[in-house]
Amino acid sequence: MRASDADREQVAQVLHQALSEGRITMTELEERLSTVYAAKTVGELKPVTRDLPVGNPTPTTLQPATSRALGMPDNRIGGHPGSNVSVGVLSGAIRKGSWVLPPQHTSVAFWGGTQIDLRSARFADKQSTITAVAVMGGIEITVPDDINVDVTGIGFMGGFVLEDKSGAPPASPTAPTVTINGLAFWGGVVVYRKKAKKDSNPQIES
Repeated sequence: MRASDADREQVAQVLHQALSEGRITMTELEERLSTVYAAKTVGELKPVTRDLPVGNPTPTTLQPATSRALGMPDNRIGGHPGSNVSVGVLSGAIRKGSWVLPPQHTSVAFWGGTQIDLRSARFADKQSTITAVAVMGGIEITVPDDINVDVTGIGFMGGFVLEDKSGAPPASPTAPTVTINGLAFWGGVVVYRKKAKKDSNPQIES
């Protein structure tokens, strides 16, 4: 049987509980979560929790939004941080797909452009900061509507704006929070808040 997002979420919560009880280490958590999010079938999920006291739980239909509303840890937090820079100088740079946003990421566009898409990303920490600097260039950042985003950048003879295209209410307090600051000088930084991807094929471009 094909595994659903809810199936993977349920197993991930079991792993987070095991970490809080000291049954597995952070390294083991990261390794097992990688297996969970790569799983295509329910059968691939079963060995991940086989050695834990809960036994081999049958995945339930608990939805991610429901688990976050109940105050459970967000399973997108954790993992080995990806690159902490993306630079487009007379060219372009793209960060999207299944990558891990580090606590601090700097994006620079000078006579070029960069694109950052967080809809399929994980987050090394609950709190992350993206410093975006666009000089005669453009930076486009897309965030899902199920994380918290705070845009504090400055536009000087340029624009630094947030465009909410989802119409969704604020995310849960337990969700990752991304602060986006920086400067747009004769250029533009646009942050798009869009509907979260529920089932996507991971990819990485740079």
